Amino acid sequence: MTADPLAPLLDLPGVADGVTAARGAVDALLGNRTLRRRSADVSAESSLRGAWASAWLAGTEVALDDVRSGAAAADPVVQGALRAHGAIPVLADTWAHAPRQVLARLHALAAADLVPDTSGLGRPVPARAVAARLDTLAAVLAATSAPAVVVAGIVHGELLSLDAFAPASGVVARVAVRLTLIDRGLDPKSLVVVEAGHRELRAEYDAALAAYRTGTPDGIAQWLRHCAEAVVAGARESTAICEAMARG
Repeated sequence: MTADPLAPLLDLPGVADGVTAARGAVDALLGNRTLRRRSADVSAESSLRGAWASAWLAGTEVALDDVRSGAAAADPVVQGALRAHGAIPVLADTWAHAPRQVLARLHALAAADLVPDTSGLGRPVPARAVAARLDTLAAVLAATSAPAVVVAGIVHGELLSLDAFAPASGVVARVAVRLTLIDRGLDPKSLVVVEAGHRELRAEYDAALAAYRTGTPDGIAQWLRHCAEAVVAGARESTAICEAMARG
């Protein structure tokens, strides 16, 4: 493994520009005056909307108001997403040094109501190739100092492509994105509703993931550009939350 295995990805078409745009969008959000007094409230609302959007992306297209009111409480995908997002503050410190442990915990939280037998939760699918790629991902996380958007994009793409934590791999992957953005310093208070960005760009999300799975430089570049665009859209969603709170 090179000194920084993800550094070459910045040379792919449009990736560096996407990173710059995402960084600028998050910096603009962090300068919002509402956050001086209500950053915890914005983070909580971001988590709620993130869980809703993640469940929506997983195929449970319920209304945000139903998640907020509890009307969607019986839906196991929604409840799993809420539990996984709710664990972010507890798991954030562990992610930096034990990502496999965190992924296991997220799997147990997200899929608890989706399987008849929970004894297998917390373990990835028993395939040697999957285990090897998860080990490689953990090693890459320990070795890279690439920008947060790039690292989070690789985490997201690998976990979705492997489908290692079925039937909740998508929810697990999207929470892992949040943890990466926290750990890498882009979004330390988990304010950006990046999941809503992917939901807003749903058609592009599916196409970009398919491109990533080809493993080609162009496919990886398309995915990373999409991930950067989702951060920009997610920061826009969070800015709207700030503005709504400021209006009372």
